[in-house]
Amino acid sequence: MQSAGGAILIFFIITALVLSNSPWDHIYEHALELKIGFQFGALEFTRSLREWINDGLMTLFFFLVALELKRELVLGELKKPRMAALSIAAALGGMVVPALIYLLLQVGQPGQDGWGTVMATDTVFVVACLTLVGSRIPKSLRVFMLSLAIVDDIGAILVVAIGYTSNINWSVLAVAALGIVFVRTMAVIGFRSFPLYFLVGGVIWFAIDASGIHATITGVILGLMTPARRWVSNERLYAILDQVIAHPTSDESSRDTVDRQTLQIAEIAARETLAPVERMEIALHPWVVFVIMPLFAFANAGLPLTSSDLFSSVTVAVFSGFVVGKPIGILLFSWLAVRLHIAVRPPELTWRLLAGGSLLAGIGFTMALFIANLAYSQNIVDSAKLGIFLASIVSAAAGLALLMCSPERGNISSSEPRMKR
Repeated sequence: MQSAGGAILIFFIITALVLSNSPWDHIYEHALELKIGFQFGALEFTRSLREWINDGLMTLFFFLVALELKRELVLGELKKPRMAALSIAAALGGMVVPALIYLLLQVGQPGQDGWGTVMATDTVFVVACLTLVGSRIPKSLRVFMLSLAIVDDIGAILVVAIGYTSNINWSVLAVAALGIVFVRTMAVIGFRSFPLYFLVGGVIWFAIDASGIHATITGVILGLMTPARRWVSNERLYAILDQVIAHPTSDESSRDTVDRQTLQIAEIAARETLAPVERMEIALHPWVVFVIMPLFAFANAGLPLTSSDLFSSVTVAVFSGFVVGKPIGILLFSWLAVRLHIAVRPPELTWRLLAGGSLLAGIGFTMALFIANLAYSQNIVDSAKLGIFLASIVSAAAGLALLMCSPERGNISSSEPRMKR
């Protein structure tokens, strides 16, 4: 699914680039700037189509990212503290070092506030690239890269919430806080109706949006609050299924018989053997990969391509942050975490593989464009977008080249020690 999603994403990126450099560019821009919204008393929620995609639909993207992180923390590899520490340390390095390189190149210049642009890795494109490599890489690299991408996506969202927010309306924010408490209370009591949660989540989104904080943080908060423990165990499910009769004893099959009630209970029990975080992830993943991210790419990837932007200081700073800063930061912080015995490295996850993965981490398309639209003024945002595109292409090519040169997974020596330190 990820590789198919990557292909669709590339199609929409190319479409946006072609339209923005064609005679129809004014139609493309006019459609994206079309105002849509409503007014509720003194509060007015009117935005352009592009802003509804960036602020509204992308909330679901961040909700899915938070669900994936919650699942990994509770059910996946990240529940092992020292295994999780490697991904977390790498993600921190992949955020801090690129931002420092960017600031070093942009301090005192108009683009200095765009340091957050170079912090995040694009999960979909990275996973798609790893799929292309196939059996040459072990599962541990996929888990490491997915965990890293999720953690630094969360970091980038926090940067948006803290670094690019001003003039907070605390009274409206208090309404959002009450909504969050209400969601938590419903979960504790045992409410299982997803539509009700989405309704309350919508109220929280509007309250946070009206407060002045970027509304996409709602997705992160609610995603991390989603229960990761299932409500029905396997033992309980089997006990219920043992009561199911293949055919009803009565000819009146349309009536509300005991057999029919048992079947209905079995249906609910089978559904509840999946934790809410898993059910929501399964339901949302196709929509995010095949609809939301392509729409985001179409709305934000368009830019007029001119040679004057190629050597712009912002373009160079963004490119350097991703292509140079990402691999240096990830490898340095990973090495320090292992060296200081904070984290452990699986034996099959060699430093060569980590280097290839760290190069792929320079693909920062989705979150980079998202933050660029917040951080830059209109006259330099195109230079930042060009830097993002060039960095993503170079990072993908370099990472794939290094990983393709790695030996097949089956040829990796089994004589390595069980854990590298």
